[in-house]
Amino acid sequence: MELFQQAQMWNIMHRSTFYWVVLEIFIYSVKGLNVCTSGSATSCEECLLIHPSCAWCAQEDFGMTRTLTSRCDLSQNLQKRGCDVRFIESPSSTASIQMSRPLSSKSNGQTQFDVVQIQPQRISLNLRPGDPTWFGVQVRPVEDYPVDLYYLMDLSLSMKDDLDTILNLGTKLAEEMGKLTSNFRLGFGSFVDKNISPFSYTAPKYQDNPCSGYKLFPTCVPSFGFRHILSLTDKVDRFNEEVQKQMVSRNRDAPEGGFDAILQAAVCKKRIGWRKEAYHLLVFATDDVPHLALDGKLGGLVQPHDGMCHLDDKNEYDASTKMDYPSLALLGEKLAENNIFLIFAVTKRHAVLYKNLTALIPGTTVEILETDSKNIIQLIVTAYNNIRSKVELSVWDHPEDLSLGFSATCQDGQSLPGLRKCADLKIGETVSFNVSVEARSCPAPGKQHTFTIKPVGFKDRLEVTVDYQCDCGCTQLTQANSSRCSAIGTYTCGMCRCEPGYLGARCECQEGEAGGGQLNACREAEGKQVCSGRGECICSQCLCYESEFGKIYGRFCECDDFSCARHKGILCSGHGECHCGECKCHAGYVGDNCNCSTETASCVSDDGQICSGRGSCVCGRCQCTEPGAFGDTCEKCPTCPDACGTKRECIECRLFGSGRLADNQTCQRQCKDEIITVDTLKTDDPNAVLCLFKTENDCVMKFTYSEHANGQSVLTALQEPECGAAPDAMTVLLAVVGSILLVGIVLLAIWKLVITIHDRREFARFQSARSRARYEMASNPLYKQPISTHTVETVYNGGVH
Repeated sequence: MELFQQAQMWNIMHRSTFYWVVLEIFIYSVKGLNVCTSGSATSCEECLLIHPSCAWCAQEDFGMTRTLTSRCDLSQNLQKRGCDVRFIESPSSTASIQMSRPLSSKSNGQTQFDVVQIQPQRISLNLRPGDPTWFGVQVRPVEDYPVDLYYLMDLSLSMKDDLDTILNLGTKLAEEMGKLTSNFRLGFGSFVDKNISPFSYTAPKYQDNPCSGYKLFPTCVPSFGFRHILSLTDKVDRFNEEVQKQMVSRNRDAPEGGFDAILQAAVCKKRIGWRKEAYHLLVFATDDVPHLALDGKLGGLVQPHDGMCHLDDKNEYDASTKMDYPSLALLGEKLAENNIFLIFAVTKRHAVLYKNLTALIPGTTVEILETDSKNIIQLIVTAYNNIRSKVELSVWDHPEDLSLGFSATCQDGQSLPGLRKCADLKIGETVSFNVSVEARSCPAPGKQHTFTIKPVGFKDRLEVTVDYQCDCGCTQLTQANSSRCSAIGTYTCGMCRCEPGYLGARCECQEGEAGGGQLNACREAEGKQVCSGRGECICSQCLCYESEFGKIYGRFCECDDFSCARHKGILCSGHGECHCGECKCHAGYVGDNCNCSTETASCVSDDGQICSGRGSCVCGRCQCTEPGAFGDTCEKCPTCPDACGTKRECIECRLFGSGRLADNQTCQRQCKDEIITVDTLKTDDPNAVLCLFKTENDCVMKFTYSEHANGQSVLTALQEPECGAAPDAMTVLLAVVGSILLVGIVLLAIWKLVITIHDRREFARFQSARSRARYEMASNPLYKQPISTHTVETVYNGGVH
C-alpha cells in the first residue's frame, strides 16, 4: 500500500510538471512574446537562465544566416528550424528519493531509531533555475509516544496559593498522562526575576528577606532569575517532594523574568534531561506578563542574550544580572531547535497578550489558568491533546535562492494550496503535503545546498539536498582557437566566442569595419533608427551601447533590463526579472510589477475557508465582498445573513456542549469570541444583532452579537433557553366552559337590550298618537246640549233690536 501511494504521488508530480511546461508555452504564444528569442542570451548558460521553457541549439550549422541569439528558443521552435534533437540543450528539474522508510504506527516496543513519523527521510533535487519540481511528504503522529514534561513555575508572591495547589501535582498528573502514554517523565523549575533594581528589592534590609515589613506575608526567599530544581524523571514522588520544599519570593515590578527561564530550560538539555525520542512539553505557569528584550537596559544590562546555557553548580541561572532578557526571535529559534512545545498556562487577564505571542513563537499554545491553578492538570491534558492533533511543517536552513511552496491534504482528502498545517487530527492519522521547489538563480559553480523540512516539535526530519543544473553538456566539447572560428576564437556549444577586436559568426570581422550596405541589416524596419539608436552596426550586427541603468540587448538593441514597471521604486518589486520591458515574476508573485503575492495562507480563516467565504484573497490579503463583512479574514460580519447561524454553533458548543462543534478541540479552535451570560437580555443596543434559534427541546435561545471597537466579537446570551410550560387540562376545560357561559350571557344581554329598545320605541309611538287626540277622556263628541239659543234682529223706527 505504501509503495502504491508513493508511485501514485510521483506519477501526479511528473504529470503536473508536464502540464505546467505546456501551459507556459501556451501563455507565451498567446501573448505574442517569446522571451527566449529576446536577444539577451549570448551563450547556452545564459539561455537556460532566461526561462525554464528555453532551449539552446548547439548544432554547428544552425542559424548561420541569423544573429547569434537565435540559438536560444523554445525547443519545438528549434526543431522546426532544423535543429537536431541531439543538439538541443534543455535540462529539467528532477527529484529523486534517497531514503524512504515506512511510517510507524506505534512507538511501544520500538527503539527511538525505529520510530518513523515522516516519509521520505532524504530527497535529492536537481534544479534548473525557474523550473519548479514537486515532491510529497507524509506525516503520521504515532501512538504511545514518550513524553517529557518540564513544569516551569512563577514563584513570585502572587503565586502563593498556586504553589499550595500543586503540592501533589506529580501523582495526579502522572495518572492522567498515563492514559495517553506509557512513557512519561516529569521535571520542575522555578523563576522570579532579575535580582537587580528596578526589577527586585535590592536594599540591604531586603537581601535575605524581600518580604520584610510586608504584613500579609512577612517571610519569603531572596529573588532569583531561574532555578532548575528537578531533572526529568519518572519518579513522580520526587516531584512532589521538591515542590513541597519551595517558597515564594517577592519582586518589585509586575512583569516577571519568565523568558530567561524558558530559554535556559530549552538550551540546557543535559541538565534538564530532554530525551531525543520524546515529545518535549514545557509548561510555563504565571499570572503576569513577561519582560522582553531591551527591558534589561532599565537595570543597566546592555549585553544581548547569547542563547547559551548558563547554569552554575547549584543549577541556578548565573547570567541573570549580566545579560538582557532574550528576544522573541531568539526564544522561538531555540524552542524549535530543541523540538519543544511551549504551553503558556496563564490567567484570563493576560491570555490575549500571550495569544499574540504565539503568532511569533512557533509551536506554542495558550491555556487559561485559574487563579489558584486548580485546573492545571486538565489544562495540561487539554494542551497536550491539542498539540498532538496538529501537524505543521517548518523549514530549516532555507537557501535564499530557493522558492518553496506548500499544499496540505488533511483528513478530509482535499488539497489546500498555500497551507503547511493540518489540525483536528486523531493519533495515528496520516496527512500529506505537496512541496514545490524552484531555484531562482545559480550559485557559485560546484556549490551544493541542503535544507531540512520537519514537523514542529518532532525529532523526525526530511533532509533535502539540492544540485543546480546551470551548465550545458555541450560546454565539455569547447575548443580554444578553433579553425571554425578563424583560429581567433573559442568554439563552444555551436558558436564562436571571438577574441577582443573581432566580430562575426566565425570571427571574420574586425571592429571598425562598416559599410553602407550593412546598415540595413541593423534596422528593425525601414525608416527605423540603426540599432534602435542604442548601438552601432558592425559587421552587419548591432553592438549595443553600455548603460548605467542596466543591459541593452536584442538583435536591434531594442530590449533592455531596466525599462519595466516598478513598485515603490523597485524594479519588478524585487520579485521578478525585467526582460525587454516586461516583468517575469518569480514563483508566488503575479502582476505587471510582480507586487502581488499568490500566497493564500494569510487569508485562511479559522474554519478553513478562504476569507471566511465572504471575499477573495488578493495579493495575500482578503478583500471582503459581502456587505458588512470585515476583519483580516472577513470573519466579522454582524449583518450577514449567516451571522446568527455561525455564532449559534459557538453558543451551543460553549454553553451547552451540543451541536456540530461539540468536539472540544474544534470548539476551542473555531469559537474564540467572548461569551457573556445574563439573566435578562437587552435588545436596545443599535450595534447589536438579536439572534434566536430553537433548541432540541423546542425551547427558544436568544443572544446578541456585536463587535467592540477593539475588534473583538462579543456574544451576550441568556443563561438558559426560554421554554414554555405545557397547558393544564383543567385550566383549559374551565376556560372553555367559562368562555361559553360568557358568550351566552353576552348574547342574552344583547337580546334583552334589543327587546327593551323595541318596547320603548313602541311605547313612545303610542304616547305620540295619544297626544294628538283633541278630546279629553271625560267628554263625548256625539253629545249635544238640549238648549239652543237663537238671536233675531228686529227693525224699529227708532233702531234695531
